[in-house]
Amino acid sequence: MSNIQKIGNPARQSNNLLFKRRSILKTLSLAALLPVGLGAYPSGIVIAADGVPLPENVMTPDAALKRLLDGNKRYVSGKISVRDFNVNRAILAKGQNPYACILSCADSRVAPELCFDESRGDLFVTRLAGNYASLDILASLEYGTAVLKAPLIMVLGHTDCGAIKAGMKADKENVDFPGHIQTITSELKSAVKEGVKLPGNATDNVAKENVRLNVAKLKESTPILRQLVADKKLMVVGGLYHLDTGKVELLT
Repeated sequence: MSNIQKIGNPARQSNNLLFKRRSILKTLSLAALLPVGLGAYPSGIVIAADGVPLPENVMTPDAALKRLLDGNKRYVSGKISVRDFNVNRAILAKGQNPYACILSCADSRVAPELCFDESRGDLFVTRLAGNYASLDILASLEYGTAVLKAPLIMVLGHTDCGAIKAGMKADKENVDFPGHIQTITSELKSAVKEGVKLPGNATDNVAKENVRLNVAKLKESTPILRQLVADKKLMVVGGLYHLDTGKVELLT
């Protein structure tokens, strides 16, 4: 069933009512957020929008996490949803209303919309090698949660990660990588130090530790994310995507 069909479904009217009560931005630049003080958040930074699509995406953090994991189960089993991308193109042109933010590795084998069996407009995805919260990524996630109102952030690492391997090599052999690649390995250093101490697959252990460290970092990021977490409007969790099975292992 398409997203447009879902909007007209009577079974979703309670979500629609909740959607109408929420003020969601149609268009707002990140620069508009900068002068707003924490005391004015959130009402001081939002503008009511008409016609923003996908009201069924308005949900609690727990419901958002369940939807993500249920989608991954469908993906693993091969029972993914059939979608006609032409159907909802017009309504998505009016705006976006993602129910979850994903901080994913840039690895081409990891595709969040696919592994969670979601469509356009459902996930607000940020990606970079090593899936760590740089300042640019943090700003994007603040936009996704404070402006677009997504109630969930998942930091998504994966097995056999090349960025993690590079970080381990840099630490063990004192290797300096060319260009800006060294920036990635430097960011992963803390995860490497802790992860290599654990028994089992060292690369995957470091990947898991990197996810946990960045989950903790996002939860404590001021002023926006930490306040949302404290108000129970936002949940931050970690996951590890297994390349061999497609399963996302929940870490936190």
